[in-house]
Amino acid sequence: MKKTLIASAIAAATFSGSALAQSTATASELAARMDSMPTVYGNIQYAIAHDNFDGGPSSVEHFDNGTTLGVSHDHEVAPGITGFFKIELEGINADDKSSSNGIDALDEAYIGVKGDSFGQVWVGSDDSTYERAVTEISEYYEVATLSQGVDYTTGEGDLVQYMSPSFGGLSLWAAVQVNGDNDTKGGNEKSYPYQLAAVYEMDALELAAAVDSNDTSDGNNENTYGVRASYDMDALRVTGEYHTRSDASDTMGVIGYYSLGANQFALSYELTDFDNGDESDTITLQALHNISDHMYVYFEGYLGGGDDVYEYTDSQGGTAVTDERSIASVGAVYYF
Repeated sequence: MKKTLIASAIAAATFSGSALAQSTATASELAARMDSMPTVYGNIQYAIAHDNFDGGPSSVEHFDNGTTLGVSHDHEVAPGITGFFKIELEGINADDKSSSNGIDALDEAYIGVKGDSFGQVWVGSDDSTYERAVTEISEYYEVATLSQGVDYTTGEGDLVQYMSPSFGGLSLWAAVQVNGDNDTKGGNEKSYPYQLAAVYEMDALELAAAVDSNDTSDGNNENTYGVRASYDMDALRVTGEYHTRSDASDTMGVIGYYSLGANQFALSYELTDFDNGDESDTITLQALHNISDHMYVYFEGYLGGGDDVYEYTDSQGGTAVTDERSIASVGAVYYF
């Protein structure tokens, strides 16, 4: 059935192309029609990881690491104003068709407008303002199983977001999450958690600061504050960041990237200090090779340590903990 639908779509596109070629449309009209078509993009991501708990079990798994399919489009609403939309779907489980029901999850979906004079405003599900502004390290890696998570609770859905134009390198960002009476993110009560950020760029330097109000149902209403500094030196980029939330945790990290032709190498250190006195840290190494403009392969190694922060199921079916866990992974991505 799927092959029949695809064949029909190809036939329709071929017929439409022939009809256009035979029409009296000018070259500019044909170009305008092509520009009005949406952009279809996607990727397939595979990875194999060896996961080892010190003193506990180890495993090897082959898995889909986030295969997606998306559609985006923009058009001129009025002179100087552009309307846009994007929808990105995932959950394909491309590693094993026996466990896949096709696309069954949503990653991003939003609509918005933008202009040079007022900036950009958009509504829907997307990476949040706090995430985009100050969480570079935890968002960078491909597998990222042991990356230190930053403690902020405003999610990526029901968002209204805004980015201002650049004022001499400074731009202001804001977001509010609209949780209705029956939305579980608000604890079945209305809530409007917000995020604010300021990002400054000057030549090779980037500075950013952000706050998340965390007005959700996790029992801790303290704000999360984060800062980031990045510097680009030709082939080398270095980023440091720090996040803090009272009665929860403090997280810091530093990462360096070095590009050499088609290769890129990254090394980072992350540390989380929990308010109960425990600590957790991760050292991560990545080596990535771009095979072409549409395909790359990588290796990632993670070494995590801490105060008995890694839980696993022991041979008797109970829960055990260890203070060290390591992961070695290789993967490949094809994207268009």
